[in-house]
Amino acid sequence: MVERRGDMASERMAEGMESDRPDGPSRAPADRPEMSRPRPLDAIDRDILQLLQADGRASIRSVADRVHVSRANAYARINRLIEDGVIRGFSARIDHERAGQGASAYITLKIVQNSWRTVREQLRALPEAAHIALVSGDFDVLLLVHTSDTRALRDVVLTKLQAIPEVLSTRTLLVFEEDDLDAES
Repeated sequence: MVERRGDMASERMAEGMESDRPDGPSRAPADRPEMSRPRPLDAIDRDILQLLQADGRASIRSVADRVHVSRANAYARINRLIEDGVIRGFSARIDHERAGQGASAYITLKIVQNSWRTVREQLRALPEAAHIALVSGDFDVLLLVHTSDTRALRDVVLTKLQAIPEVLSTRTLLVFEEDDLDAES
C-alpha cells in the first residue's frame, strides 16, 4: 500500500483552508496520546468517514456538499477526526497484480509467548508486509504479504520469517483472488 508520510492536511488546515483536499498522516499523530478516548462520532462524522473511505481524494467542498454542512464545518470535523486518530491517513488502493506483486498470501505465525512487540517490529520492517494482526486461536499472528511471485514468497517465509527467533512455526495460505469490500470500484 502506498502511503503519504507527513501531516500535510493539518498544516494546510492550520494555515486557513488553503487546500480543498484532505490529506493527512499515514499514522496517528505522534503528539496525540495513544490511549486517549476519542470523542463520540455522530451521523455526520460517520458519513464523512464513509465518503473518505470511498474516495480519499474528495475535496472538502465535495464532502461538505454531500453531508450537507458548511465547508468550515466539514474542514473542522475532518481535522478533528485526524487529530483524534480516527482517520489514520490517506492512501491509494493498489491492484497488486498490476503493480508487479502477483503473489499474495496470508501467513499465520505461532510465536514465543510475550514476544508480540518484538515480532511486530521485525514484521513491520518487511517491505512485503501489508497487514499485521495479533489474533486469538490456533496461531498468534496473521500477516498479509504481497510479493512479485511464488519464489519471492518462498523467500519471505523460509528466509525472512523463519529467521526471526521468536517465530515458532508458520503456515502459508495463498490468495487466489481478492476483493476490496469497502471500495467503490
